[in-house]
Amino acid sequence: MKQTLIAVSVTLVCVLLVCGMGGYAQAFANKKEVPIYCVDRDDNYVSISFDAAWGADKTRQIMDVCDRYNVKATFFLVGFWVDKYPEMVGEIALRGFEIGTHSATHPQMSKLSESQCRDELVNSSKKIFEITGKPVTLFRPPFGDYNNQLLAVAKGLGLYTVQWSIDSLDWKGLTARQIAERVQKATSGDVILCHNNSDHIVEALPLIFEALQLKGLKFCPIGELIYKDNYYIDNTGKQIRDTTAANNV
Repeated sequence: MKQTLIAVSVTLVCVLLVCGMGGYAQAFANKKEVPIYCVDRDDNYVSISFDAAWGADKTRQIMDVCDRYNVKATFFLVGFWVDKYPEMVGEIALRGFEIGTHSATHPQMSKLSESQCRDELVNSSKKIFEITGKPVTLFRPPFGDYNNQLLAVAKGLGLYTVQWSIDSLDWKGLTARQIAERVQKATSGDVILCHNNSDHIVEALPLIFEALQLKGLKFCPIGELIYKDNYYIDNTGKQIRDTTAANNV
């Protein structure tokens, strides 16, 4: 034990000599943050989500299938989609589905400035709120692309940044069965990514819902799946309940 402590001390001194104290502090400051990819839960709940950026002709059918299987999904909407389909946005909210922002213009947000990131999130969230009357609390980055700056901006705006742990790849033209086979591996706490206008998503959904429900899985919106406080996110993106923090409240 004593030898281990000496070795650690020597290593620390070497780092400080090479980098300087400022460089050592900067190394910790540059730690890569991660959004939520999935949630550590053992109650068999999962979430299915639909990103909407182009087209809306399948959106009502998606909601119809979800209603038939008593599934409440989360829709991530791009601002220009909201502008083009305001009535559909209202229907999504009216039918009890959750809405998050998918940015205003669907850019690669890791390449934007801090103020540009903020504008993307504020403007898109405002458009959704003006139609639905419900504040937006969830954000999914376009292309799944993010950096520390974007995550910090989103957090400062009260948004939980959520990616996915199960990718349906429905946008690649897969058949309904191929889409369902990819999603059937979902387990408790997973977040499933789909798109509202992919070729075979409407036909795939019954296969997905029936297969996962046979496994004993239940569906809830992402806002009900994730923890809102007393949590941490590990380096894989799994959101975990911080029982120590909860016990100290």
